[in-house]
Amino acid sequence: MPKKYLNMILNAPVYDVASETPLDPAPRLSQKLSNNILIKREDLQPVFSFKLRGAYNKLFHLTEAQRAMGVIAASAGNHAQGVALAASKLEIKATIVMPETTPEIKVDGVRKFGADVILFGDDFSAAFTKANGIAAQNSLVFIPPFDDPLVIAGQGTIGIELLRQCREKIHAIFIPIGGGGLVSGIGAYIKMVRPDIKIIGVESDESASMYISLKKGRRVTLENVGIFADGVAVAKVGKEPFRLAKKVVDEVILADVDQICAAIKDLFEDTRAIAEPSGALALAGMKNYIKKHDIKNKNLIAINCGANVNFDRLRHIAERANYSEAKEALFAVSIPEKAGSFKVFCKTLGKRNVTEFNYRCSDEKEAQIFVGVALTGRDNERLEIIRLLKENNYAVEDLTDNDMAKLHTRHLVGGHLNGDQSELVYRFEFPERPGALMGFLNKMGNRWNISLFHYRNHGSAFGRVLCGFQVPNNEKAAFSEFLDTIGYRYIEETNNGAYRKFLN
Repeated sequence: MPKKYLNMILNAPVYDVASETPLDPAPRLSQKLSNNILIKREDLQPVFSFKLRGAYNKLFHLTEAQRAMGVIAASAGNHAQGVALAASKLEIKATIVMPETTPEIKVDGVRKFGADVILFGDDFSAAFTKANGIAAQNSLVFIPPFDDPLVIAGQGTIGIELLRQCREKIHAIFIPIGGGGLVSGIGAYIKMVRPDIKIIGVESDESASMYISLKKGRRVTLENVGIFADGVAVAKVGKEPFRLAKKVVDEVILADVDQICAAIKDLFEDTRAIAEPSGALALAGMKNYIKKHDIKNKNLIAINCGANVNFDRLRHIAERANYSEAKEALFAVSIPEKAGSFKVFCKTLGKRNVTEFNYRCSDEKEAQIFVGVALTGRDNERLEIIRLLKENNYAVEDLTDNDMAKLHTRHLVGGHLNGDQSELVYRFEFPERPGALMGFLNKMGNRWNISLFHYRNHGSAFGRVLCGFQVPNNEKAAFSEFLDTIGYRYIEETNNGAYRKFLN
């Protein structure tokens, strides 16, 4: 490991603007997970994210001539706020290019520090390209979000604090990965000073660029990147972070959306912090790592890297947290269409709490119900409920892990397209911004009749639509070609069990 990073980290002047954040105990989680869990509170920085460290270190080391030119950055939010505050402190003019899908709270956070904001494109890659173009045209200094030694060194100052704050033996530090600047910076310092400590990177399974790149031995560009955890939604990790990660990262663990939501809830219950999805990512990965390796009675640290989350996303987060924590199961159940059937059904469930019950009368003899049942956390509890229902002659299907059922079908139960076999059903995702839904509808056109439509905005960067089309068999090839021209990510759901039972 090059010693230059040790010297750069030790001499990074980040405390001109950043704070030494606390390392908080998590007693509830520690008891639950049979380990001593500690949370590094980077969400308490002045910009509610660790990004201030690297941004300031980079700007501090600019020459006077470079400062006079001004700087520009591309970011989905946290790096942007770090650059804006650092530039304000150093009296440097800053311009930030942000995707049009960036949560409003992050855009406002940049503007309050006096930086000029340009909203462009649907994702970080588009904003990055735009920012580089503006930099070339106007002779501005581009400030990279992660692929720069000074930025990496700034983030590495967290490692100094961790070893000073925790004097006991540390088994592992869990660090979220987007472009790789944070994990490579902390890892570079820790492995030089305490090589026995494991550095575990954590990625969202929707943007697992480092995980795949390390397996293949080269940087890989992802074709699709999920943006629920927008702070780590990067299609390709940085060149320098990847070089360092190969030397300092012991393992990369993945976490899905439900697990991230559950980790947000965990952090709130232990520290009262409301983390953004990328901020809770390290804890979600830690929980998966503990389960995978059967870790017990160890000191484990998770980096809560940010708290810039739109308030209106919390509804979706709270809803999804229950599924990862096995707090609720969802089932499709057939019951007789007659008075008293619901009461008999609930009696069959015994003392279990019914959390949701949706159906619409559509048949004289049989009703299809969408039912939620609270779980106590016992192993195989869902299987016990299914077995109980089947023993009492109920036809049942488990929908707990069915994304379409959780996002859409629960709100659309009932309503069948009787006698028509031409319906095709698709889920779509499109960038969420003013006029986006109308743009989606305009692209749909009038060639095929829309027979089903459900739109639900969770306050995230992408809107979701479930749409049914009446397409005759002889036009299916043309319809497939049409789908490829509209420019939106789509998934066919025509054969989804949730659709067949409740909507077809």
